[in-house]
Amino acid sequence: MAADLENAHRISLSQRSGRAPVKTIRQTATIRGATPHDIYETIMDPKKHTKLSRQPTTVSRRVGGAFKVGHDLEGKNLKLTKDRRIVQTWRANNWPKGTYSKATFAFARAGGGTRVTFTQTGVPDQFYGEISQGWRDYYWKPLRKQFGSRGPEGR
Repeated sequence: MAADLENAHRISLSQRSGRAPVKTIRQTATIRGATPHDIYETIMDPKKHTKLSRQPTTVSRRVGGAFKVGHDLEGKNLKLTKDRRIVQTWRANNWPKGTYSKATFAFARAGGGTRVTFTQTGVPDQFYGEISQGWRDYYWKPLRKQFGSRGPEGR
């Protein structure tokens, strides 16, 4: 099943690349006072994610399972390594139908907290700025606030 999702994602990316330019978002955020487990659980637990995003959230904890944040975001889990890595297909509802990006969160202990290394490939060029800033405003800043961190902004 995971292979099917990965293949579907590759097909989607290759089909899309002929239609519209895409970009990659690369950001790193350090969340002081949080463990990799804390961050993983905040993203993967529906109640914790709802609190973070302030939108109703459903999240499956299995590979191939779906997630949905409010009416705006949705996708599926491609790979899950507890407390270390989350890989998902990801799309916003205002993207062209059938367009999905690939979001990867990697978690590592760093200086009294957790370093989140985030990459999102296949983001439609026209939405790059909005999505890139959205990660800062709706994920990294609230995570820092939740765990008491006052670190530098995610890059």
